[in-house]
Amino acid sequence: MEIKSFQGVTNIPSNTDKRDAEVRISIDGIHLEGILSIPEGARGIVVFVHGSGSSRHSPRNQYVAEELQKGGLGTLLFDLLTVEEERVDMLTRHLRFDIDLLSKRLIDTTNWLLHNPDTEKLNIGYFGSSTGAAAALIAAKEHSETVKAVVSRGGRPDLAESALMCVKAPTLLIVGGEDIQVIDLNRWALDRMVMPEKELKIVPGATHLFEEPGTLEEVARLAGEWFKRYISEQT
Repeated sequence: MEIKSFQGVTNIPSNTDKRDAEVRISIDGIHLEGILSIPEGARGIVVFVHGSGSSRHSPRNQYVAEELQKGGLGTLLFDLLTVEEERVDMLTRHLRFDIDLLSKRLIDTTNWLLHNPDTEKLNIGYFGSSTGAAAALIAAKEHSETVKAVVSRGGRPDLAESALMCVKAPTLLIVGGEDIQVIDLNRWALDRMVMPEKELKIVPGATHLFEEPGTLEEVARLAGEWFKRYISEQT
């Protein structure tokens, strides 16, 4: 399948049910790789912001993305780091915790969506995991009129401390019931959020990666309901 790019925006081949494409997002002289999927009739798009040591190929995020697509939402799974940066990070493990860098790239990627003819009219939501949840909340603060909802899976919203009181987007924090330390960090962050639509959901029996049977399905269900409420149903 040939994909043609123009100024960082990739044309998306169409089929009867869904449009899919591998995309390259040009930001400040670098290119970030992504997978863009838009079901027919989609009214919103969810940007996946992965966390420590993950990528657009994360099977957990891909599963959740497929479930959201079934519910009529578009999705963008993209890499926050370049291939070379990922190689360095595998050795140093420092870029995955560079929240300023990650949030800046998410902000710029959101601008890319807003200027892409295929996505410019879609409501936008963020799905963040691990350190990506902090980047999502910071970017939601910066795009306060654009981002309609945020969902965090096993996230570290506490790393977005300076932005928490300024986030306007309805925010759902999902944590595994066995992920005790992260539960405490999420409760701490929730207490510092002032938007009226905020919630912490604890999935019983789940550890940090939601690898236990049925737990990731519950994450997808909760996320789908949240995004439907705050993205799909908005005009």
